[in-house]
Amino acid sequence: MTGAAISGAERHFRALENLYASAPVNALFRSSIEIPGDGLSRITFYVSEEFYHAAGAAHGTIYFKMLDDAAFYAANSLVTDRFLLTTSFNLHFTKPVRDGKVVAEGKWISGRKRVFVAEARLIDAEGEEIGRGTGTFMRSHIALSGLSGYALEDAA
Repeated sequence: MTGAAISGAERHFRALENLYASAPVNALFRSSIEIPGDGLSRITFYVSEEFYHAAGAAHGTIYFKMLDDAAFYAANSLVTDRFLLTTSFNLHFTKPVRDGKVVAEGKWISGRKRVFVAEARLIDAEGEEIGRGTGTFMRSHIALSGLSGYALEDAA
């Protein structure tokens, strides 16, 4: 696809993917994001021993981070001018994970003005759900265009 053939929505999605990759916290995790369409996101990451709690499985911070990110980017895919902020997040752990590939799938549920609701689920390498969460996100005063990682020109 040439730059001219990419729609405004696709450019926004690619710019959000660039924003995810540019966040310093994501240098700590082997992960990548894909925004396939409006209200959707998919983060692939890898769990290893460095993320374990004392009982030998992934610490809940990993679950929260990936679920929050997936839900956040699903919601922010619908907002082209402002960065959203997480205002609350409910999390349910359903199965421990020790190692391997995990996918966080985010999906927008409701809201398009000021508050957005999105959910996410974590799927392990065997295809089983290991966690689920629902969050609310609010428009901030931070313009996406002012964030260096949100590079529309590089996304084309």
